[in-house]
Amino acid sequence: MPRRTGLGKGLDALIPSGPSEGEGVTHVSVDAIVRNPRQPRARFDERELEELTASVREHGVLQPLIVTSRGDGYMLIAGERRLEAARRAGLRTVPVVVRQVDERELLELALIENLQRADLNPLEEAEGYRQLAEEFGLSHEEIAARVGKSRVAVTNTLRLLNLSAEVKEALREGKISEGHARALLSLPTAKAQRAALQTVLSQGLNVRQTEALVRKLSGEKPPPRPKSAPPPEIAEIEDRLRARLGTRVSLRHGRKGGAITIYYYSDEELNALLDRLLKE
Repeated sequence: MPRRTGLGKGLDALIPSGPSEGEGVTHVSVDAIVRNPRQPRARFDERELEELTASVREHGVLQPLIVTSRGDGYMLIAGERRLEAARRAGLRTVPVVVRQVDERELLELALIENLQRADLNPLEEAEGYRQLAEEFGLSHEEIAARVGKSRVAVTNTLRLLNLSAEVKEALREGKISEGHARALLSLPTAKAQRAALQTVLSQGLNVRQTEALVRKLSGEKPPPRPKSAPPPEIAEIEDRLRARLGTRVSLRHGRKGGAITIYYYSDEELNALLDRLLKE
C-alpha cells in the first residue's frame, strides 16, 4: 500500500527501511510491551487479525514494532496489530526499534501509523483528532497537516462525536456508513437522531434517501423541480406574442387545448395592453 503524503517526518523518521534484523533493531519480550493508552484504535477486524496471526505464526514478525522506554519495560508507539498477532501466535519475543518520544508524539504517531496501514473507523479517527485538539492544543489545520488530510475533512470527522450514542454504535458496527451519520447529524436532538436511525435501518435507506428523510423531519420543503424548457415551436409562438404585445407571454399547450398567460407589472402596462388588444 503506498504511503500517504503530507505527514512530515512522521513514521518515516522512526521506521527503518531495512529488514527487521538491521541496525537499531532488537528483540524484546512480548510481555514487556504495554499498549499505548492514547492509541485511538478501539477494536480490530477479527478476520484480518486472524489472517495476520497465521502469517506471523509461519513467518514471524517481519517488520519491527516501534516502542519507547517506560519504566522497566516498553510502551508501544506503532504496530499494535502485529503485537496482538504475535501474542496470539504464541511468540515470546518480537523485533522492535526503541525511540524516545514525548506524550504528544505517542498519540500522533499511533494515529498516523493506523491511518497509513489500516484505516481506523470514523469514530476512532474522530477520537484521535479530539485528543490532539483538546489535550495538546493543536488546531484543525495542524492536525490536518500531520495526518495528510484537509482541514475540512478533519473538522467534519470531529463532528461525528456529536452523534447520539445509538447512531455512534450503528456507525461503529458498520450498520450505517459515515455518509448516513453525517446526514443524521443535522437533526437537533438525540431523540430525533434515534427515530431517524430506526427508519434508516428498517427501510434500508441509502445516503441520499437518508438526507431526504432528515429534510422532511426538519420541516424543510423539498427543492422545487426545475421547469422543463418548452418545445421549440411553443417557444417560437411565445417570442412572437412577446414582440407583438411588448410583455412576457407564456403558452401552455396540451392535447385538448391550453392557455395563454399575458403578464403585466403595473396599471399603466395593463391599460396599454387593453388598448392594444381591444382596439384591434
